[in-house]
Amino acid sequence: MKVLVAEDDANIRKGLVDILEGEGYRTVEAADGTEALAVFDREVPDLVLLDIMMPGRSGYDVCREVRRRGSEAPIIFVSAKSEEIDKVVGLELGGDDFVVKPFGVREVVARIRAVTRRCFARRPHVDLPAPFAIGDLDVSPAELRARRGDVAIDLSLREVRILDLLARNRGRVLDRDTLFNHCWGLNYFPASRTLDQHISRLRKRIELDPANPRIIRTVHGLGYRYDG
Repeated sequence: MKVLVAEDDANIRKGLVDILEGEGYRTVEAADGTEALAVFDREVPDLVLLDIMMPGRSGYDVCREVRRRGSEAPIIFVSAKSEEIDKVVGLELGGDDFVVKPFGVREVVARIRAVTRRCFARRPHVDLPAPFAIGDLDVSPAELRARRGDVAIDLSLREVRILDLLARNRGRVLDRDTLFNHCWGLNYFPASRTLDQHISRLRKRIELDPANPRIIRTVHGLGYRYDG
């Protein structure tokens, strides 16, 4: 799933890109409103994160133009403008949500996931696997959730891909290159501990006993395996 990040502050833009790519989204960037519309036309993103106060054309202008062109891509405004009227204007122009700067990572992730779920509900995404089971979990990719009985566990897009790959290769050891190529992309050059850190965080949420995992097993020196 591709996300356009339109933000004139380079540090904030990089921070949003890092958050999104950590969740498993592909990103394209724009530093002002005029560039945002050009990138939108060229890349046709699935989701837009849009600053309001940008050079050239404001985020409001960009949103208005995107909707005028008939696009239903979800738009999340990210802005220091925090008055209720600012939010109302953004939503009336066709925005789907509004995040106020300064923001916390958890808030941004929660809002992105919520808007993504609504997007998938309206328009199924070709890159998503069908619902599947792994261990005692039922995974619903379009909801970005797994369920163990009545307990729901939120997942990122990348975590869905990791679990799907393991489930489809039950009993087979998946090495690091295979996991990175399928779940991060062929052009990703990871740090040495990136995969281990992701697996560790995921285990803490999906395993009944993370110290003795039953779903994602480590095969020392080789990679990870799901035995079923």
